[in-house]
Amino acid sequence: MIGSMPHKEAKPASALVSRYLKEIPCWCQLPKRSFLENVYLQFSEGMPGVIVSEQEKKIRIDPNKANDADVERLLTASEENDFDKFPVSRSYAEGLYEFLNESSLSPLAVKGQVVGPVSFGLTVMDSGGTPIIYDETLSELAVKLLRLKAGWQEKKLSGLHRNTIIFVDEPYLTSLGSAYVAISKERVKNLLEDVLSGIRGIKGVHCCGNTDWSLLLGASVDILSFDAYNYADTLSLYPDDVGKFLARGGAIAWGIVPNSEEALTKETPSSLKDRLEEALAPFTRKRVRFSELIEHGLLTPCCGLATLSEEATESALSVLDDLSQKIRKAYLRA
Repeated sequence: MIGSMPHKEAKPASALVSRYLKEIPCWCQLPKRSFLENVYLQFSEGMPGVIVSEQEKKIRIDPNKANDADVERLLTASEENDFDKFPVSRSYAEGLYEFLNESSLSPLAVKGQVVGPVSFGLTVMDSGGTPIIYDETLSELAVKLLRLKAGWQEKKLSGLHRNTIIFVDEPYLTSLGSAYVAISKERVKNLLEDVLSGIRGIKGVHCCGNTDWSLLLGASVDILSFDAYNYADTLSLYPDDVGKFLARGGAIAWGIVPNSEEALTKETPSSLKDRLEEALAPFTRKRVRFSELIEHGLLTPCCGLATLSEEATESALSVLDDLSQKIRKAYLRA
């Protein structure tokens, strides 16, 4: 799953993960527990010049408050890969610490997540109200911070299982090419690669809308996660890129389970199986083998689940589990 849950306490959220996501469990982001768990705030701790406003539930970066000692500390830690200098504290990620204390897991891998540099840079403003991605210095510091957060998280998760997956979540990549985002494709890739360079294990990237998929398929990621419930046709426009991605061992996480309560009430594991097969069909017509898509495939909700009720969240994960079993029985088992 992507990470976010609607719960205000970590234990019941983690219990659902343990129940339904046995193969690849992840820690839960809980934005309703604390404003600090908003994805754009959650990984800001330690950023030079950061100002957190509890009243506004926002952060901003004031360059005038970024003193030299803090900047030097961040730069040195990044250069030396000293991940322990920039942890994610419990107050920012209660679900992570709950997950780290799990003793009943026997998974194939464990998953964590960090906000991506483009989404962080476009959301977090400087003191003048300009996104920090347009400030070369602040943007560089943010990228190094996120790289350290990803590396620290991976180090901690490796205590649960030797196979770790860290996702870089980039919802704002849907804005690429628009009149409102003046960032080149090359710069986006460089920012992303800088953060990915802090991850030694399995690397993933998630985007929950339409974007230039060739950029992500050509990046140094092992898993591409996207909203296949609403945007499956957008990825099918890149059959050659998908084919090359799979050929080098990449996997696609098909976000085929909807994260809206209205849509969930209309779907069943069988209807979603049909929908997934329809999403895969265009690739097979363009010389990407169906068996390869299945064997190199993961199933997820289309995005985070924090907007759902707790009951609907369990329903989504239950449907996901049932759908996975259906697909395995149909295509992966004799």
